[in-house]
Amino acid sequence: MLRLPYTLSITLASLLIAVSAQADEPLKLAVDIPFEPFEYRLPDGTLTGFEVELGEEVCRRIERQCEWVEQGWDGIIPGLLARKYDAIMSSMAITEERRNKVLFSEPYYSNPSVWVTQAGQEIDIEDRDSLEGLSVGVQRGTIRDNYITDTYGDIVDVRRYATGEDLALDVRTGRLDAAFMYYPLALSALDVDAEGSNIVTSSPLIREPKSYFGHGVAVAFHPRNEALAAQFNEALREIKQDGTYDELMHKYVDYDIKI
Repeated sequence: MLRLPYTLSITLASLLIAVSAQADEPLKLAVDIPFEPFEYRLPDGTLTGFEVELGEEVCRRIERQCEWVEQGWDGIIPGLLARKYDAIMSSMAITEERRNKVLFSEPYYSNPSVWVTQAGQEIDIEDRDSLEGLSVGVQRGTIRDNYITDTYGDIVDVRRYATGEDLALDVRTGRLDAAFMYYPLALSALDVDAEGSNIVTSSPLIREPKSYFGHGVAVAFHPRNEALAAQFNEALREIKQDGTYDELMHKYVDYDIKI
């Protein structure tokens, strides 16, 4: 019979105890709210949305209890690195800059952006001269902020907002000439292009260049949490393969977000 050295036995036992204890603890997932239809609260305070239900399904399959932690976008990665929560599941696009800070799961949906304006506003995003001097809103710290700042920051007045909700409010009330927004947010918060809406899209859906808009949306983990990332990847693959993903997607959006 093989006997392990006493110190090695103690080490292995300690690791098993630690893993067991971790499995009994809630899995803390950070989310920036509201961001319909992916994460938001119902009038009774219940947290819901595509990513919330998807996250709950992942937790069920890996036999962990989800605990959702609200965190503003500006501090969401620093909070992860400080281990205030176990992962970020809040429509975070995979970019090279973020890859240098966090570990990503496999992508689970695509994330188009779009220019929006009030109806009747003439904006041609291909004609830089027509944009000069315009006020353009973005949510601070997002890939859309980076893109607009780098691409148009020399000709437009970039106005940054802490939340997508604040940005949508100023678009709706005409305090901005235009905004560059996450397309799902434009649909849910502004009824963009809907009958009777005074807010319209001024561009096709934008997913390029990848250097800004990334390679899809994924769960972000602490760089050292490879085991948890592997569990999420396995669960997400199962969810896509057995039809659960499509069921959840069509519950919240009427366009294809699969990647």
